Amino acid sequence: MDLLAKKGVSPSHNPTSNLKLASGGLSPVPELLERGVNVTLGTDSCASNNNLDLFKEMKLAALLHKNAKWDATLVPAQKALDMATVNGAKALGINAGSIEVGKLADLIIIDLRKPHLTPTNKENLISNIVYSMQGGDVDTSIINGRVVMRDRRVENEDRIINKLS
Repeated sequence: MDLLAKKGVSPSHNPTSNLKLASGGLSPVPELLERGVNVTLGTDSCASNNNLDLFKEMKLAALLHKNAKWDATLVPAQKALDMATVNGAKALGINAGSIEVGKLADLIIIDLRKPHLTPTNKENLISNIVYSMQGGDVDTSIINGRVVMRDRRVENEDRIINKLS
């Protein structure tokens, strides 16, 4: 782990895939984070996860480590969100992952008017994002300033799905 930190390695934590495949136990994410390793989150594709919902991965990553070590302070919601956003952007070498002047205009708009998001924790929206939200809650997606999904519809979505089917 010290070598990973020293070399600037950015491992991807794929909790659902690792659980499904029973591949080597639980990643030592808290220990990696303590050493300053840039841990990211991933789904590891539909082939080994059957899902591409990064919201589910954030929740699972946060909960697994708390349970494994009997420590509710491990991998807090903000850290799980960082692993999915700023850490992922850093690993890919792109100027994104947070909403700041000079960064790529990559963001999502989430519909909070859903039963599973009620009541919304307005004091700690990060908690709602990590523990309650699902990919289907994303209403709009903007990549580098270009709207690629609006009202949960992707431009040319039918053509894309038909091509992949």
